[in-house]
Amino acid sequence: MSPFSHSLHSLRVRHGLRQVELAKLIGYEQSYISALEVGLKGPPTDEFLERVSAAMALTDAEKDGLRTAALASQRKLVIEPDAPPDIYWLLSDLRDEVEHLTPLQVRMIRDVLALRGTMHESREPVRRLKRRTSMEAPM
Repeated sequence: MSPFSHSLHSLRVRHGLRQVELAKLIGYEQSYISALEVGLKGPPTDEFLERVSAAMALTDAEKDGLRTAALASQRKLVIEPDAPPDIYWLLSDLRDEVEHLTPLQVRMIRDVLALRGTMHESREPVRRLKRRTSMEAPM
């Protein structure tokens, strides 16, 4: 279950609403609410978040929590084109293993990522390949 799925379900239950009631309040289908809560759908649009926030009269803290959970629930990652090859290899390894990680391994990876502000190791500059112009002939 994604952070957003969990947050939406918890908020709805805390506010005493059934899926069908929330759907009617915000103008969406109950099946869409269900798909979000079980994680079949990715995070929703800002419009959806605004409608849910208004319909349930969420506090600022609840709105922020729901928005943060939606951001954390993104399923796709875009890498900058000039990222070093090591980043690509790391993400390839992670993609292959993510479904098999134990809770301890996840915690360890998150702990390493939290070190980013304490590490002073500089990153190697990215080496870019020069493109040939159409006037240059290959040797």
